Amino acid sequence: MKKLLLVFGTRPEAIKLCPLVYELRRRGAEAVVCVTGQHRRMLDQALAAFRLTPEHDLDVSRPGQTLTDLTTAVLERLPPVLAAERPDIVLVHGDTTTAFAAALACYYARVPVGHVEAGLRTGDIFAPYPEEFNRRAVDAVSRYLFAPTAENRANLLREGADPNRVFVTGNTVVDALALTVRPDFTHPALDEAAGRRFLLVTAHRRESLGEPMRRMFAAIRALAAEREDVYILCPVHENPAVRAAAYEALGGRERVRLTEPLDVEAFHNLLARSYFVLTDSGGIQEEASALGRPVLVMRDVTERPEGVAAGGLRLVGTDPETILSASRQLLDDPGTYDAMARAANPYGDGTACRRIADILLGGA
Repeated sequence: MKKLLLVFGTRPEAIKLCPLVYELRRRGAEAVVCVTGQHRRMLDQALAAFRLTPEHDLDVSRPGQTLTDLTTAVLERLPPVLAAERPDIVLVHGDTTTAFAAALACYYARVPVGHVEAGLRTGDIFAPYPEEFNRRAVDAVSRYLFAPTAENRANLLREGADPNRVFVTGNTVVDALALTVRPDFTHPALDEAAGRRFLLVTAHRRESLGEPMRRMFAAIRALAAEREDVYILCPVHENPAVRAAAYEALGGRERVRLTEPLDVEAFHNLLARSYFVLTDSGGIQEEASALGRPVLVMRDVTERPEGVAAGGLRLVGTDPETILSASRQLLDDPGTYDAMARAANPYGDGTACRRIADILLGGA
């Protein structure tokens, strides 16, 4: 039986890889978990939600560290784990600095890499930054390319990937939702929102910082001021620049609640109960699509165009009037809302982990 090492360091990675750990272990595989701690507190929240204890913790997070610091720390601390565990395959996820640095360390050590969520592209190396570079680099050194959609596979083939190494699996986040969303969930925000339409807002991307983020939050402030029939919940990212912008624009506003980052279970259940979502996140685009929640994507480009094509996502950029206009349309036009809410989910049927395990373990 193969020995697999799964390396991740952020909450989104944990959400999407913990179900795969479960599936591999269910099959009898030795699935060893190594976390980097890239996002320490939010990672630990996710690990607790999935009741998973890592065998290795590189603990690389330091206040004020740069991308160079983070990359260097992973490159220094992962090789001893590779030497001790001697895995047959290392699995990384997505487009984080953890994924990039871990894949590079494996390349140097000649350890095969499997990339879960391969083939996503915007075509702009700086949008999102540094994620677009990270995922391209991970794909370049990976032996197994687990593409969530046919479009992701097509991206890889256009770049010259070996077709025999590319597998369309669906996205493991759909598998995760089956473990976290429950009908009996309660939360104070839902009580506060009673009688109003509940909107969920998130913003955190590096390229959004500064003026783009101020424009986003200005639109949210204006929406709350003009619509007494909405309640807006905004979990605020730990990045100090995000927190400053959010509290300056939205702190103390009626019908707006700013909170600390939510744990995985709370976020998924609140997402499932939202009327629609405004976000610059990538993963939330997939989660909301799987839950039938319309998404206004506050970005100019997305690496998840399948959701736009299906009709569940709409790119609105960061112009306040565009964001407001799209929000008003969803609130006031039932036809527009229903079309987005009923759009087909292009990100899979909740069996991505099973497909990946079949490939890695030979259908065992």
